[in-house]
Amino acid sequence: MNAPEKPGLLARIVALGHRNMPKREELEHNRFLGPFARRHELWRFTRRSVPRGVAIGLFVGIFALIPGVQIIGSALLCLPCRGNIPLAALMTCISIPPTTIFVILPLAVAIGNRFGFHADIETVRYMMARGASLHEWWSWVLSDTAPSILIGLFIQSVIAGAVGYVVSAFGWRWWIGHKHRARLMKQARQRAEQAVPVEARSGL
Repeated sequence: MNAPEKPGLLARIVALGHRNMPKREELEHNRFLGPFARRHELWRFTRRSVPRGVAIGLFVGIFALIPGVQIIGSALLCLPCRGNIPLAALMTCISIPPTTIFVILPLAVAIGNRFGFHADIETVRYMMARGASLHEWWSWVLSDTAPSILIGLFIQSVIAGAVGYVVSAFGWRWWIGHKHRARLMKQARQRAEQAVPVEARSGL
């Protein structure tokens, strides 16, 4: 008896993403997102909604580093853009602490300082580490060091959103084509098996 085939890398990635996506029932209980979570078109996976959801999630996930507002912000942007809410919410996870501290913020500083600003990245790391309040974040936004990082984050988020849109659009088309080809191959095998006499299949 042949051992079952292990799922491919792409299938495992899709399964991982599906397990970690916010469920519609969970968002329906959110007082901010509840009314929007009931709109069926925002939960469908289509060739238009998938790239839009990915782009929105990457944009919000990189630009809005304040914890607690990313999922809400991405869901709100999905309304006029008709993006996929689960994918948008999942893509905001790009700004987990390791990527934020070691990739996103240093790159934002490097970009922002090219515009003549001087950012203090240690202040941001300190505020993130101790879970600063919205009032403290707002005070930082109004400081002299904020414009550099904000400009860097904005440029990063726009580029990441655009790249994510293109990659996910091509990836979605490839995935749908792959599923279609696999279905056709399965149907061809079934027809071939049905065409073989019972005696030949049983080895008699």
